[in-house]
Amino acid sequence: MTGFREGMMPLFDEGDLRPRPAPPSKQPSYIAGHRKRLRERFANGGADAMPDYELLELVLFRAMKRGDVKPLARALLDKFGDFNRVLTAPEPRLKEVSGVGEALITELKVVEAAAQRMMRARVLKRHVLTGWDALLDYCHTTMAHRETEQFRILFLDNKNIMIADEEQARGTVNHVPVYPREVAKRALELNACALILVHNHPSGDPTPSQADIDMTQQVFAALNAIGVVLHDHLIIGKSRELSFRSEGYL
Repeated sequence: MTGFREGMMPLFDEGDLRPRPAPPSKQPSYIAGHRKRLRERFANGGADAMPDYELLELVLFRAMKRGDVKPLARALLDKFGDFNRVLTAPEPRLKEVSGVGEALITELKVVEAAAQRMMRARVLKRHVLTGWDALLDYCHTTMAHRETEQFRILFLDNKNIMIADEEQARGTVNHVPVYPREVAKRALELNACALILVHNHPSGDPTPSQADIDMTQQVFAALNAIGVVLHDHLIIGKSRELSFRSEGYL
């Protein structure tokens, strides 16, 4: 006689035993509300209505879609000092801050580039000497908050219209190499009739060093030999600038 055994019926279908993905996490309502409030404040009052850390948060929102970015904004400002210095900080230094990744660095550098492009448009192809304030604003935007020295040359035509703005060299925190012969050579290549030299002092103090004065005189002599005028040499500090022409160095 054929027998049979009574088997145990499974309590769950085998498909129910497979691991299921966790439901997507939802950011706390207070974070979503904070982001909305900041965006509304910016829309209603503009950047002037916001301290540096809140404006920086708005930038961070674009790279970090979730989470509370306020601690990171504070950490960046604690390390670099202010909003402008965060934007202009070198990538290796930004990566020293915990939580900063490639996406965030790209976002910061896009904002920096946009600000510089806008300021540059105000002075390029325009009469420099009658738009002096715009020129100073541009120089401060591009150079005042850098951690190392940068040397730029503004090339002008015979009507003092700026035809080119070029970075010639970068250096250390207190020195940048400049070669008068190369400056004169580039002026000839661009058919420039006049130049303005610009460099920054990361210390924030625009007082010229003896090396700054000597270099300026050497460039002046090299340009004078080819009939190109050196209008000025500007040293950009954190909150003010120094003009060699105004101070009697030229």
